[in-house]
Amino acid sequence: MDPLLLTGDVDDATARLLRTAASFDAADLAAPSLLPGWSRGHVLAHVCRNADGFVNLLTSARTGERIPMYASAAARTADIEAGATRTAEEQLDDLRRSADRFAEAVAAMPAPAWGATVETRNGSWPAAMLVWGRLRELEVHHVDLAAGYRPTDWSPAFGHRLLHEVTSGFADRDDAPAMVLRFDGSSHELVLGDRAQAPVIAGAAADLAAWLTGRDPGTTLTVTPDGQLPRPPEWI
Repeated sequence: MDPLLLTGDVDDATARLLRTAASFDAADLAAPSLLPGWSRGHVLAHVCRNADGFVNLLTSARTGERIPMYASAAARTADIEAGATRTAEEQLDDLRRSADRFAEAVAAMPAPAWGATVETRNGSWPAAMLVWGRLRELEVHHVDLAAGYRPTDWSPAFGHRLLHEVTSGFADRDDAPAMVLRFDGSSHELVLGDRAQAPVIAGAAADLAAWLTGRDPGTTLTVTPDGQLPRPPEWI
């Protein structure tokens, strides 16, 4: 997919996240997020530094210079911790400015540069995946803020793409249980492991993706034959 086709979705997701962040005061930012050990302030600081990390990768793809996403894992952690306790005004300003830097870096990319390979924290990616990667960060971490934005608010296109990506990522993992994922009432299925041993898990694509990524307990999903939901492995 042409990465530029997703820039409008990134803009819309950014605007939604900014509206949520603008409603936070100091107490809201200090409140727990859905991520263990992280406050809402941690989540927003991470989203800001993720934008800058992707700017580094876009710059690397555009210039051919080897630029890491983050200076180091320790530096990434330190930046998130330092940003977590900022004022609401500082958080919002950083969120807006870092999003603008990402948008500018995308706009500066010549067409051939999208074919470059960059090194993310999770391995090599084609640069063309970075716009999707940013959209995923915005949408999933907006849910992590535990501020009223739910997976059911994701667009159908986003829910489908995330579900396919997560399932594909689990396909080669030994800790992924066998399961057949059937979504949106259709006959289309995604299969993990031995189909003969796999229960059928059915539900909306967004609900399935949220469950697989640990963002939802899966209470809206159905299991055939009747039984408990299998336990998905930890996502990225």
